[in-house]
Amino acid sequence: MNATRHSFFFSFAEKYTVLLLGIIATMVLSRLLTPAEVGVYSLGAVLVALAQVVRDFGVGQYLIQEKQLDAVKLRAALATSLLVAWLLAGVVLLASAPLAQFYGEPRLTLVLRLLAINFVLIPFSALTLPMLRRQLRFRAIYAINAANSAVNLLVAVLLALQGCSYMSMVWAALAGSCASLLVSLLVRPKELPWLPGRRGMGAIGRFGAYATGGGLVDEAGVAAPDLIIGKLIGIESLALFGKAQSVLNIFNQAITSAISPVVFPLFAARARGEGGQGGAELVYLRTISYMTALAWPFFLFLACMALPLVKVLYGTQWLGCVPLIRIMCLSSAVYSMFSMARYLFVATGQLQAQVRLDACAGGIKVALLLAAAPFGLLAVAWAVVLSNVLRSWLNYGCLRRLSALDWRILARALRKSLLLCGVSGVAPVAALLWLPVDTPALLALAGTALVTLLCWLAGIFLLQHELAGEFLLLQRKLAGRWLAVKWTKG
Repeated sequence: MNATRHSFFFSFAEKYTVLLLGIIATMVLSRLLTPAEVGVYSLGAVLVALAQVVRDFGVGQYLIQEKQLDAVKLRAALATSLLVAWLLAGVVLLASAPLAQFYGEPRLTLVLRLLAINFVLIPFSALTLPMLRRQLRFRAIYAINAANSAVNLLVAVLLALQGCSYMSMVWAALAGSCASLLVSLLVRPKELPWLPGRRGMGAIGRFGAYATGGGLVDEAGVAAPDLIIGKLIGIESLALFGKAQSVLNIFNQAITSAISPVVFPLFAARARGEGGQGGAELVYLRTISYMTALAWPFFLFLACMALPLVKVLYGTQWLGCVPLIRIMCLSSAVYSMFSMARYLFVATGQLQAQVRLDACAGGIKVALLLAAAPFGLLAVAWAVVLSNVLRSWLNYGCLRRLSALDWRILARALRKSLLLCGVSGVAPVAALLWLPVDTPALLALAGTALVTLLCWLAGIFLLQHELAGEFLLLQRKLAGRWLAVKWTKG
């Protein structure tokens, strides 16, 4: 348990460092670049993100969940990563001009061709991150991702100040990839091979076909709003929708992406019978209890304080994304109950069920978005909400069928989180209803956030939420370290 908490600590430290640097970059670039300029890069990044799912080809998941790894399997994994990534680099280069013509945006050609260079670089560190996650070495992962974000921020801001427009973000992405590659070479596990091997690629290919199929469908569902908006509504609308999504993604960057790298190997270890008492299903229930205790108050606060938050982060030229944020907070709050389900399914050997679920949910989302797009951005936002509600229902059905987690068990795990949301939501709801319109945005945001945080902290102890025990344990650890330092100095 101590090792798990240590992993969570460094995973959260990494994500918060990346998040902080990302927020700084966003605040600066949103004032230096127009929505139309940001939209060009956003569209290119979304298209490349679809290829990124195929680029991994399930190698990362394979390395984490495989019970016994040896030199043959590691060399086969390296060969698979190199083959797929370099093929994708060629595909993106060839498709850049046709895609730019399809979207009626000539600038997209150069963006895609430069971003394709990432596919050439990434395989040289492709095995490092999943092996570090398997070994729960999150301190090394912190160094890799922090280097990427810091270099990305520095290059983007410097080039934007020099008038490089949307290209500043493209060059920054490439510079960040180079930085993470250099750091990953310094911290790579010793057992990783330097040369690829063919033997064993078939097994990885069979696993990767399912993992990639599910991941590609899932990523297509994530990218679908941007791709549809970019084609049917316009580049500027795409940028506004992207800003709304980036605000919602603050939670994913700060919480979900910090928890998931730890819980996936933890689920896998429990499924293998390692790591102490309790199976993967019990760990999942505790995880969603923690997740919803954080997510539900966060998204309620965000829906109420979207206007001052956008003013502080992006400036007044981005106020068009405020109603989108308020609508889509609902879907994010609902899906937070099931965001960790895919890791449970994969870790317990139910990958095919996850692929089928992703395919069904992705198809529903695309159909709803295509139907909503002719009616504008607000209709698209409501389509996102409906698709996520339906996806949550599908996830619940899989949990009940495959892991015997019915609604009564889930309700018991979530009831304190719901009460906690009510306690901590008093401040943002009151601010939305009664705070004067002319209140300075930063003052309104900071004041309401402070009161909400105090109510949330009081709530977890009054309700005796599971998070209260984690806070008490952290307090005892910090007090013990302070006494140890004071004793040493004395």
